[in-house]
Amino acid sequence: MLYPYKFKPILMSTLWGGDKIIPFKRLANTSQARIGESWDISNVQGNESVVINGKDAGKNLRQLVRKYKGKLMGESNYERFGNNFPILVKFIDACKDLSIQVHPNDELASERHGTMGKTEMWYVIDNNEGKAHLRLGLNKQITPEEYEALIANDGICDVLDEYAVQPGDVFFLPPGSIHSIGAGCFLAEIQQTSTITYRIYDFNRKDKDGNPRELHTELSKAAIDFQVKDNYKTSYTPKQNEPVELVSCPNFTTSVYDLTEDMLLDYSELDSFVILVCTKGHCLLKDNEGNEIEMHEGESILFPATTQEVQVCTDQQVTFLETFI
Repeated sequence: MLYPYKFKPILMSTLWGGDKIIPFKRLANTSQARIGESWDISNVQGNESVVINGKDAGKNLRQLVRKYKGKLMGESNYERFGNNFPILVKFIDACKDLSIQVHPNDELASERHGTMGKTEMWYVIDNNEGKAHLRLGLNKQITPEEYEALIANDGICDVLDEYAVQPGDVFFLPPGSIHSIGAGCFLAEIQQTSTITYRIYDFNRKDKDGNPRELHTELSKAAIDFQVKDNYKTSYTPKQNEPVELVSCPNFTTSVYDLTEDMLLDYSELDSFVILVCTKGHCLLKDNEGNEIEMHEGESILFPATTQEVQVCTDQQVTFLETFI
């Protein structure tokens, strides 16, 4: 019998990382510094999440998929993705600006790297008392040749849209979107399982050994969508005690729940795993098999495709994201 899975977070130190992830996730003190990312659910080769609860404790996500196949993934998902669990869930704490970057689509990533491309979304949790910002998309039309010149002359930021962010803001990033998470952003990221990133510009920063960080100008040029869009910020109306869909695309569907009372989540017609990512508060989750699991702020829980119902029990406000394919 499958059950709801919790995993040990994989903590990543970065040049731009901060100090919010450890207290947010209620983790034990660690000497690890500048933690920029917590990979909560990952099937990335070499960074597979390890189960920390129940009879499968100690197994990693790749082993779970190989063992349970469509019962974990959903039959249609397993047929589509095989043993490659398709979603990567992160929390990101940017103390400094991340590099300007872009991700390829599935076709280009498969051709160049033999992997999936990278579609992603961001849900803003904190904005450092209103000081946070991010860059996403072009604010004017440019040619590939102008793009190269802007990078060479440190001018790429001048043609990027910049957004001041608030908690609850949502941004959807199709492949090809030039972007950079800015200083002060603390957010949840849901993305395809891919680590293919082309670094466009890094503010002339040096790595830990004092060397300029590698840029991928030529690789990125073919990956960029040079179309100018009106707004990359997702418009939605927050509501209490009912789901609000944020993103629906072939790679994932994500909704947000802001609950002050109990709610039954019905997955009886869904042929997919479900991931719940808690961004505020805590609650008790009970599934139709009799399993119970607590979910706290900063935790992500994977429900197998065999789950029919989940009862959310709370005596306080709890906010979480729900993702499936």
